[in-house]
Amino acid sequence: MGFNRFRLILGVRIFLLSVSLFGVMYLFLNTQLTITVVMVALLVIIQIVSLFIFVDKTNRLLNSFLQSIRYSDFTRTFQVENNDSSLDQLKKTFNEVISDFQSVRAEKEESYHYLQTVIQHIGIALIAFQKDGSVELINNATKKLFQVRSLRNIQALRDYSPDLVQNLLTIKHGENILVKIREKDDILQLSIYGTEFKIHNRNIILVSIKNIQHELEEKEMDSWQKLIRVLTHEIMNSITPISSLSSTVHLLMNDIIETIDSKNECTEEVENLREIQSALATIQKRTEGLIHFVNTYRNLTKIPNPSFSIFPVEQLLQNVYELHRQEMTEKGIICNISVLPPSLELSADEKLIEQVLINLMTNSIQALTGKPDGRINLKAFLNKRGRITIQVIDNGPGILPEVLDKIFIPFFSTKTNGSGIGLSLSRQILRLHSGSINAFSVPDTETNFTLTF
Repeated sequence: MGFNRFRLILGVRIFLLSVSLFGVMYLFLNTQLTITVVMVALLVIIQIVSLFIFVDKTNRLLNSFLQSIRYSDFTRTFQVENNDSSLDQLKKTFNEVISDFQSVRAEKEESYHYLQTVIQHIGIALIAFQKDGSVELINNATKKLFQVRSLRNIQALRDYSPDLVQNLLTIKHGENILVKIREKDDILQLSIYGTEFKIHNRNIILVSIKNIQHELEEKEMDSWQKLIRVLTHEIMNSITPISSLSSTVHLLMNDIIETIDSKNECTEEVENLREIQSALATIQKRTEGLIHFVNTYRNLTKIPNPSFSIFPVEQLLQNVYELHRQEMTEKGIICNISVLPPSLELSADEKLIEQVLINLMTNSIQALTGKPDGRINLKAFLNKRGRITIQVIDNGPGILPEVLDKIFIPFFSTKTNGSGIGLSLSRQILRLHSGSINAFSVPDTETNFTLTF
């Protein structure tokens, strides 16, 4: 409406100017009225100047509006004088347009803050960066995972893990990769998925990073449990009848030998029967040993559900220490207990966690047997991710790197008489507590078993 009125007024001005010009030409050519011609000519000049001022004022108003749009300055308003002029109508239209832009900007800012809030609160680590490694966005989960307050370039993670940096910089669109990071008190299995897109002629790589170590351990333990159930079932089905039959035949052979001995007949036959009886006794003993072996491994699938309670960690470590104090004193092993803060409390099944620590202490004491300066450190603290951590550290011979990844596998043991169940059982107990147990070792220097809750 403002523009229509502006066009109407402009048309009227041009029409009047045209009439005035025509009048000047007519009077100049057909009359001798010099003063009248001069006055009409002055009127034409005044009309031209007025038209120029009118158009220039409109142009300056339009230019000011367009500058506001260009620089997104939507705080500017145009003063309306309420004289119902065409310029006032144009100003009203400009103010309405700016108001609409303000509403759109407010909606965009609300959407931006909403997305930022979602990104910052999501539990999966997100990093957006350019090809050169310049980081454009990280969320709180990323900061917590890598223990950083800010991240300007992917290269800053090289001290944390060179493999991680290399994989991030070379990841392709739609690619999913796994990166394993071993820390002294934790192991991370990172699943990284990357996607690439373009914004304002900039190629952006967005990666999501999730630690799937706990899920992998659960799958591994579930697989072992299924295997153990099948094996123990099949073995027991085969061994139990053999044990029963060998015991029965052994008793029958004993009766036959006693009968022959009472008659003093065929000494050579008796000797042969005794050899058979001895073989049967060996078979029976071995089958009983296998039955005991199978029953032992059934424990991996029969751990009771934890009965959670809150208890002081320091008291737990003291109890474990008291159980082994005499043995450590006899072997000259020094044990130190450290709990920070001293009031640290844990929500778990105290008896099950105590059993895990007893197993670890027993292993450490056996490893330190014969070592003149044996030391065991029991530590409890909050790790850098804020999780309760308990460590059993000894300065024994350590564990070789090629063996370290196998020690939690059922049936695997580095000891001559080991059953291979202790550490597997410990990992299963920690899994039931939604925790983890990991080992770190430097041969002939230190072995560190870490429980994280």
